[in-house]
Amino acid sequence: MDFENKLIPGVLIKRYKRFFADIKLGNKIITAHCPNPGSMFKLLEKGNRAWITESNNQNRKLKYTLQIIEVDNTKFCINTHITNKIVHESLEKKLVENLNGYNFIRPEKKFGANTRFDFLLNDTKNDKKAFLEVKSVTLSRRKGHAEFPDSVTNRGKKHLENLMLANKQGYESYLMFLIQIENCRSFGIASDIDPEYSRVFKDALKKNIKVLCYDCKFSNKGIKINNKIKILLNDR
Repeated sequence: MDFENKLIPGVLIKRYKRFFADIKLGNKIITAHCPNPGSMFKLLEKGNRAWITESNNQNRKLKYTLQIIEVDNTKFCINTHITNKIVHESLEKKLVENLNGYNFIRPEKKFGANTRFDFLLNDTKNDKKAFLEVKSVTLSRRKGHAEFPDSVTNRGKKHLENLMLANKQGYESYLMFLIQIENCRSFGIASDIDPEYSRVFKDALKKNIKVLCYDCKFSNKGIKINNKIKILLNDR
């Protein structure tokens, strides 16, 4: 997935009001949209290197978007809005080996009264349907290891519960963790941050929910899916 425009390097000053970030560009400070309202553990320290993009939309109140923050020589893509774009492009290009059999992709598909999954996938040849829910991963508390979630996620728990329900109704159910962090070699659930999510996740594994995990490759042009990452199922 390519960025709208080239990355512009700067230095993070602060994030505030959840969606605003002040970035120093040379001798001036600009305010950028921060497309990540989460805790962003370790990422928000003043002085961290940051990269932003300029929008072509003249009607936007904030001209710039914060895309990447670097901590300890590791880049983190913090823009959760592009996660599904990366995955959608990867599905179309058959880069997710477990899902290559599905030939029809429908984003943002409603399920039940109050749930919407990221993708509905159809395998018309074998008459199979699958739901795919994608989670953006930006938490790393030790070098080379990524975790989810970075805060209590009732929404994430509800998605797991409904994936299990969809599986009972005959759908294949997939959960994909997309690690938007450089150089991660393993992934696990942060059970100390959200014990309830960890409990439901373990239950989902027992009930045939298929879990995938991939990292991303960064470039000045954009971000794309990279390698399949090992999932560690033991508690942290």
